[in-house]
Amino acid sequence: MIYLNILVVAFFAFALSMICGGGAGLLLIPILGYALPAAQVPVALSIGTSVSSVTKLYLFFRQINWHIVRHFLPFALVGVLVGAWLLSYLSPIYIELCMAVFLVSNLPYIFKKTSVPSKTASPFSNHFLKLIGFLAGFISALTGAVGVLFNAVYLRYGLSKEEIVATRAANEIILHLVKICLYASFSLFTLKAFYIGMLVAVAAVAATYLMKYVLPKISISIFSKIGYGAMVFSGVILLNSALISIHEAHNPSFHVVRVSKGYDASFNWDDLIYSIEFKYSEGFEFESIIRLTDLDQIRQDYVRAQDVSAHKIVIEKVYALKKISYEAYYYDSSNSLIKSIQFR
Repeated sequence: MIYLNILVVAFFAFALSMICGGGAGLLLIPILGYALPAAQVPVALSIGTSVSSVTKLYLFFRQINWHIVRHFLPFALVGVLVGAWLLSYLSPIYIELCMAVFLVSNLPYIFKKTSVPSKTASPFSNHFLKLIGFLAGFISALTGAVGVLFNAVYLRYGLSKEEIVATRAANEIILHLVKICLYASFSLFTLKAFYIGMLVAVAAVAATYLMKYVLPKISISIFSKIGYGAMVFSGVILLNSALISIHEAHNPSFHVVRVSKGYDASFNWDDLIYSIEFKYSEGFEFESIIRLTDLDQIRQDYVRAQDVSAHKIVIEKVYALKKISYEAYYYDSSNSLIKSIQFR
């Protein structure tokens, strides 16, 4: 059933991407995450989108803006090399979270009244194009998709709808092929990822041929608005997926309680606990749990000397505006607090 869902979602995602200039990969990341490990999602996406790019080149080759390709592509390849290498060491979850926040931040542009981009609009410098190329390659290698992240660059050049689709495809086709080779060299390429990637590719080709006849009927103004809408929609989906993955991996929690003469906020991440305390008379204090052995020998001896047959001792390092102090909490075998002390 999951494969049928992938096929259907991929078809509509690539159909939408033709209308808004991209975004299929960003829409597909969450659903592919149900079928593949996070590190293999970029592999399947690269297979599917590379076939999609070939189809777009075949249909819109004459609309490619070679000036953008010439400055964008070489640095995008460098970004792909760096990103694919880092993928072996970094979790893509946090990259997805940053992308999601950026995409959602484009919400005001949906409602903003903007003029239609023109050929006379002041374009970005060639150096900026190279930077954008590097970032696109880097992010694409980590997540498998860049989607509509850099649509504003194409719109600033006053490209037509067909030119945006064609130029994006020309920029991305080589990137995807290089990524697939790199993923294989880093042992991220699996048979299951290949099969799902081909499933995405079939849906992409069908959607591209269908939308070839729809695209000319859409104005560039509507095209731009739909593009920003797709960015926000992709960002919401990506944000939800990233937050769920982070919660499952680290089980974070945040609590705020009213205490005597102030407030106490605590943040848990894995087995680490951080807290911020505010008292009207003392101001803000930041606290983090440390090991007893992290203290110097004199402080360790002092803490042990106060021991009241405690089963467990918890040490907190307290950072205040003008001083650093410590707090020790003594617990019995039932985890009830016996005693607490403060020292410097």
